[in-house]
Amino acid sequence: MNKRLLSIDVLRGFDMMFIMGFAGLVTAVCGLFPEGGDSFIALQMKHVEWNGIAHHDTIFPLFLFIAGMTFPFSAARRIKEGSKVALLKKVFSRGLMLVFLGLIYNGVFNLDLPNVRIPSVLARIGLAWMFAALLYMYCGQKARFLIAAVILIAYNLLLMIPAPDAAGASSLSLEGNIVGYVDRMVMPSHLLKQGLFDPEGILSTFPAIVTAMLGQFTGEFVRKPRVSHKTLKMLCAAAVMLAIGLLWSMWFPINKKLWTSTFVLVVGAYSVAMFAVFYWIIDVKGFTGWTPFFQVIGLNSITIYMAQRIIPFSAVNRFFLGGLAGLCPEPVGKVILASGYFAISWLFLWFLHKKKVYLKV
Repeated sequence: MNKRLLSIDVLRGFDMMFIMGFAGLVTAVCGLFPEGGDSFIALQMKHVEWNGIAHHDTIFPLFLFIAGMTFPFSAARRIKEGSKVALLKKVFSRGLMLVFLGLIYNGVFNLDLPNVRIPSVLARIGLAWMFAALLYMYCGQKARFLIAAVILIAYNLLLMIPAPDAAGASSLSLEGNIVGYVDRMVMPSHLLKQGLFDPEGILSTFPAIVTAMLGQFTGEFVRKPRVSHKTLKMLCAAAVMLAIGLLWSMWFPINKKLWTSTFVLVVGAYSVAMFAVFYWIIDVKGFTGWTPFFQVIGLNSITIYMAQRIIPFSAVNRFFLGGLAGLCPEPVGKVILASGYFAISWLFLWFLHKKKVYLKV
């Protein structure tokens, strides 16, 4: 199976929907009810402070998982059309382009080079995807399974060592982890947390590679011809990963900022299960009437991520809806503005889709 799966684009669109305004809309709607921002649903729309997981913590790794998933399809096509050397060049160019786009997102054109943040979400995606792709090209599946396991176990052992400057803090705390220490030694003025810690730093890129590899394993499995009950088998694999991740988390917490091994497994389980459901509904059963809304987002996911940084969608939204929102009670006004922001973001992507304009990286 080498054809492009519609479920991949739709799932990517569903994932990105939450960071192009839908999470804010959900939070605003929750504000209409007594519990407001403290309700369970509202809390799912933001990151946990340190240990633990909320839905918002799954968005980034699911996107990386999907990026890994697409590679077995694109690699097979590119090798058939050209050569392995051409594919290798594409892997490096895509990885480095995402690193560069991450620098643009972080404001490199402000020319404050001594202080510009070097790590980024896009750099994490680019580097993790690139190294996973190289492993895919030059290692067999069994070897890659072993490499993934070794990375997760080694990362756990490494994080048991407190940072030399921990001053008694736990090795798994914000202040005492060795992940932050390495970043402070290598790029102290280029980190997110004022020189203390960066959630997209150097060492935590290694377990992120495994997140991309889990996507690759899933893509390889789906591509296999004459395999029955694919959806059920993916759901079983997700259940096994979830069980291992939760059991392991009893001594190695689930932590997105550290991208712990347990985080990889638990969010990997979520990613596989979500894809299995979307795959069954869309590609197996053929229920596609609802998919264009999400496909519009999924086909231009990097575009909307960058556009929200560059284009003042909030100003456009307030220009059209600020007056109406101001006439309403504050909670209702927030829902109006959140709805408007999400609608404007989607319409921007819809316009690009109609014009067949896509940012290809």
